[in-house]
Amino acid sequence: MGKALEGIRILDFTHVQSGPTCTQLLAWFGADVIKVEKPGVGDVTRAQLRDVANADSLYFTMLNSNKRSITLDTKNPEGKAVLEELIKSCDVLVENFAPGALDRMGFSWTRIQELNPRMIVASIKGFGPGPYQDHKVYENVAQCVGGAASTTGFDDGPPLITGAQIGDSGTGVHLALGIVTALFQRTVSGRGQRVDAAMQDAVLNLCRVKLRDQQRIQQGPLKEYPQYPHGTFGDSVPRAGNASGGGQPGWILKCKNWETDPNAYIYFVAQAPVWDAICNVIGKNEWITDPDYATPAARLPRLKAIFATIEEWTASKTKFEATAILSAHNIPCGPILSMKEIAEDPSLRKSGTIVEIDHPVRGSYLTVGNPIKLSDSPTVVERSPLLGEHTGEILRDLLKLDEPRIRNIEMSGALGERFPIAAE
Repeated sequence: MGKALEGIRILDFTHVQSGPTCTQLLAWFGADVIKVEKPGVGDVTRAQLRDVANADSLYFTMLNSNKRSITLDTKNPEGKAVLEELIKSCDVLVENFAPGALDRMGFSWTRIQELNPRMIVASIKGFGPGPYQDHKVYENVAQCVGGAASTTGFDDGPPLITGAQIGDSGTGVHLALGIVTALFQRTVSGRGQRVDAAMQDAVLNLCRVKLRDQQRIQQGPLKEYPQYPHGTFGDSVPRAGNASGGGQPGWILKCKNWETDPNAYIYFVAQAPVWDAICNVIGKNEWITDPDYATPAARLPRLKAIFATIEEWTASKTKFEATAILSAHNIPCGPILSMKEIAEDPSLRKSGTIVEIDHPVRGSYLTVGNPIKLSDSPTVVERSPLLGEHTGEILRDLLKLDEPRIRNIEMSGALGERFPIAAE
């Protein structure tokens, strides 16, 4: 059985993280993703944070699996002509250039439609229409303007950026859904369309519960926040530390060896339906009937003290021992896993969530696998392409150019300074 997106061809003009996240997902589902790169340089992340001399960085390899690479100088007349042929031959063009860059290249939406009326043009920008639409945005800026930073951290500290790349990779995932949706609509309409994803919008979509709380706070204190009842609430959603953000109180608690291990912690949810089990496990059976603890409403103003008591129990166990005991009683919890523990987890290797890949220059490396599993379209993660590795086969096999034409393109410098491909 073929892959889910087999037969779909993506012209990938993306770089760094947000766009490559999107196109890598599409490649994992079977789309033929052709990454167009600047001759001699390529995606800037090939050289960023490089850990192996003269090899593509992990930054690049982990965002560009399963793609093909062509080097092309689109300012060169021959290079521009090749790009026009690629636009005619592809289904989707994906870009995350600075605002207006595609127009300046001579490939406005109108021009692309003339070349291929079925083409879907998908773009990631920092902001949607408005006063900031021409501003450049990076990951941390997106987290700030999308509401994540102002609602992350402890109430007595500054706003915080989360380690999850919700601005870059989060927007890339949103754009991938938009592309697949546009491809589906094209089966009915026969027409391409523009798909836009703004990083501010994507971050806000992931922060929707905080927008929920912004409306609730107008009616009074947010009782599930740790500021209640002794702290103060202003007119906007405060930072809530490690509170769960939902109706079930949760907190991060110390476990055995926390003094020396920065990740010896567990996340503990004091879920109401298992309150009796919680009391039994931590040796506080009297709380089951005590009116100060027996109901969720009674517990709310005492949550700090309750979690402090629970922490006395968790601190006597390793995070894995505590997790096993609590899970056996159906008490929601989870160990704080370090990236080292995640990288070495055999179950994640077995499920394909973490994959070890061989690379001809840098050797083997770990990368994330497809987080979305399809039963009829399993993902096989392949290595990222070397710069310009597939230039010859794309010109010859995809565009069907003959050898004299390929030689002329080479001689024009449109492919950059590289090995001859006309007869390779």
